Amino acid sequence: MADDAIIRAANIEKYYAQPSENRIQVIAPTSLSIVPGEIVALLGPSGSGKSTLLRMLAGLSEPSGGEVFWHGKPIRTQPINVSIVFQSFALFPWLTVFENIEAPLKARGMGPAERRERSFKILNTVGLDGFQSAYPKELSGGMRQRVGFARALVVEPEVLFMDEPFSALDVLTAENLRSELLELWEKKTIPTEAVFLVTHNIEEAVLLADRIIVLGRNPGHVRTDFKVQLAHPRDRKAGPFTQLVDYIYKVLTRPDVTPEVPRFEAGRQIRDQRQMRYEMLPHARPGGIAGLLEMLIDMSDANGRADIYRLADELAFEIDDLLPIVDAAQLLCFLRVEEGDVAITPEGRVFAESGILLQKQLFRKAAVEHVLLLRQITRALDSKSDHTVPEEFFLDMLDEQFSDEETQRQLDTAINWGRYAELFDFDGARRRFTLPEDEEVEEIREADAE
Repeated sequence: MADDAIIRAANIEKYYAQPSENRIQVIAPTSLSIVPGEIVALLGPSGSGKSTLLRMLAGLSEPSGGEVFWHGKPIRTQPINVSIVFQSFALFPWLTVFENIEAPLKARGMGPAERRERSFKILNTVGLDGFQSAYPKELSGGMRQRVGFARALVVEPEVLFMDEPFSALDVLTAENLRSELLELWEKKTIPTEAVFLVTHNIEEAVLLADRIIVLGRNPGHVRTDFKVQLAHPRDRKAGPFTQLVDYIYKVLTRPDVTPEVPRFEAGRQIRDQRQMRYEMLPHARPGGIAGLLEMLIDMSDANGRADIYRLADELAFEIDDLLPIVDAAQLLCFLRVEEGDVAITPEGRVFAESGILLQKQLFRKAAVEHVLLLRQITRALDSKSDHTVPEEFFLDMLDEQFSDEETQRQLDTAINWGRYAELFDFDGARRRFTLPEDEEVEEIREADAE
């Protein structure tokens, strides 16, 4: 496969240097190929590096290690022919539909006559005839994304990259565009040799792709890479389709397998976030955790178990919406994830069936027991004579293991959980943690002791 590959990635990785000896690993060493005749779908939870990997494969971002090859030669030295369709429509609002479509041809120095001919041809192909004089603000979201497709295809790319191109659209529009894209691909109406699709929608991947790659996170790494042995058109209700969807859910929700130790130059090692001192807090709200557990009691079987795929389907949740809540509940030991099923624990059942005051108490106990950062914040506040600690103190500790953006997100989540549990207050103006008033502290301690 590698010999025929249009794009081949050999042990590419992405990391960011820190002032200390540590580095933040975003993508672990990864090898994969994009070959002619395939639609490849890349799935993974939020934070797994899907878009980062796409950018490296497309030549937009240099890997920190490893090499990307274009037809067997380093991509950085080659005039590559790829296009990208983004999640946001990314159109020039001051240009008409036709002018937006011909813009990349103009940038490549193509003459007016050839530009016009090719632009009109692709405009008709994607169903935009009659709209060539319209401006983006006059179009619906679906029509604007058609313009995005046309602009990407007009350069006749060998590889078409798509970064969640349907996620900003309503369900019916997205479904229509998927079908049209698949029809263009199967009838070879477009000259593209391969398609690389980043998505968070499992059904979308199974519906479109010839091959599916699923990433794990912290750092991003390939969990599974397999061919889809289903003929087109694919029936969502067919047994093999639903089994494949369920399999991918299970892969996404199982604990990570033991990773290989990354190799780095000069013997320096990057700290693997799966082995880091701090748990990565899922960005879920306590209210969402409580709501999920309550619904799980009603929707689970006699053993308190429910299939994650069916649960998400019944709740009309996308995987990126549901998994952080599941991860948070699992971190707090309110539920377990087993082979793609969620099973509520006795502690989770008591939490879900309790009133708000007891829920706060149970959440506080679980948070302090299982979340190191919250435990450190409360102990630091207890040890200080004025019972206040600056935010910067904890940011300095977290940024040894996370990027600047993720460091702030982790602390924001901890603040949200800590406030709900009444472990501490946070003064947003002064950016300082404080203990609740003495009377509140005494009430909390008495409640915890009972």
